[in-house]
Amino acid sequence: MGYTLVEKILMKNAGVDHVSVGDIVITRPDMFMVHDIYTCYLVDALKNMETEELDDPSKVTIIFDHCMPTAVAKNDSAHYDAGIYLTEKYGLDRSKIHIGEGICHSIMHEKRYAKPGQIATATDSHTTTYGGAGCFCTGIGTTEMAAALTTGELWFKVPEAIKIVLKGHLKPGVTSKDVILKILGDIRSDGGQYKSLEFVGPAIKDLCMDARFTVSNMALEAGAKCALFPADERTAEYYDMDYSEIEWVHPDEDAEYEQVLEYDLDELEPQLSCPQGVDNVHSIDEVKGRKLTEVYIGACTNGNLDDMRIAAEVLKGKKAAPYVRLIVAPATNKVYKEAIKAGYIRTFVEAGAVIIHPCCGLCCGMPYGLLADDEVILSTANRNFIGRMGTKKTLIYLGSPAMAAYSAIKGEIADPREACQEA
Repeated sequence: MGYTLVEKILMKNAGVDHVSVGDIVITRPDMFMVHDIYTCYLVDALKNMETEELDDPSKVTIIFDHCMPTAVAKNDSAHYDAGIYLTEKYGLDRSKIHIGEGICHSIMHEKRYAKPGQIATATDSHTTTYGGAGCFCTGIGTTEMAAALTTGELWFKVPEAIKIVLKGHLKPGVTSKDVILKILGDIRSDGGQYKSLEFVGPAIKDLCMDARFTVSNMALEAGAKCALFPADERTAEYYDMDYSEIEWVHPDEDAEYEQVLEYDLDELEPQLSCPQGVDNVHSIDEVKGRKLTEVYIGACTNGNLDDMRIAAEVLKGKKAAPYVRLIVAPATNKVYKEAIKAGYIRTFVEAGAVIIHPCCGLCCGMPYGLLADDEVILSTANRNFIGRMGTKKTLIYLGSPAMAAYSAIKGEIADPREACQEA
């Protein structure tokens, strides 16, 4: 009997030659990430444990990305001071302290902190993102983080796994965001609870790394413990690695799965998550025509360079509807700079967009576009919970960068496939 990908990664890290679903394994994670919101809680937890030194300070990164304004984090004195205290008290590597450089999850793979076949944990739910590169990554609480930083160890229960087979090819105007929204609509918000979602199939080779990160990021909305893509040549190129180093990062052909789901991407239509829950998913034909107040392109889900490219190609030479606020948030400073170089930022500005500093921003309910009662937004973020981006009466739709860009032009939720036909 073969092993699922999550089983293989846990086995390798734990140094054991066999695991079964439900087993408890003791691991030594390769990387730990804490973002600004949780620095204060982590300080308290470490003090309560009377921790004087960490097992391996070189494995820790602190990223200031949630609290505003991130570019001048000193203004958020409580979280900033806590982060600096942790750095100085425990001898953290200052090169791994990122202030106002972008969203934590994008930085984690951009800086190559979370690599294929490794284990990474962080104090944030969307840590599943790095699974797009075959990294077992999951969110943990601050007390768990404090214990893990102190001991260097963390136990996991080996999760069940769902095999998701992707076939065919995405049509113009359809993206990886539509793939994961379709899956979320099918399995619902609890369908992946403490499970590994493992993506295989011939369609994977066509997905760039940013697209894979998008899928793994939003798998969390199904309750997934992790969401894993096998490593391939594209993965090796992204991480500047020899493929032979990570060739093992794939599930065995005879691995046993709780269930197997198959999707033909040739038949996939643009999808939307509708108010008020991420798994309230409908195809574009059921929702198009809904008038919009605002469009937001960004977040760790769809703020990467390929997302900027997709949106810019739709917006090139066009203007956002005059009554629609269009806000673009590159995920990191690196993405911002590369988007400037590629001409994407110029396109956004000429389309009437407001470009904001790389940060979580509106996705976590911070400034840069908060909405009032009865206003309607189409966002590329990963959650549309009640009150997430404004008042409790704000209506939040989630869609792809292509859909967001075309809808901004039309002033209403619109089918991005029509933009491709117009081009």
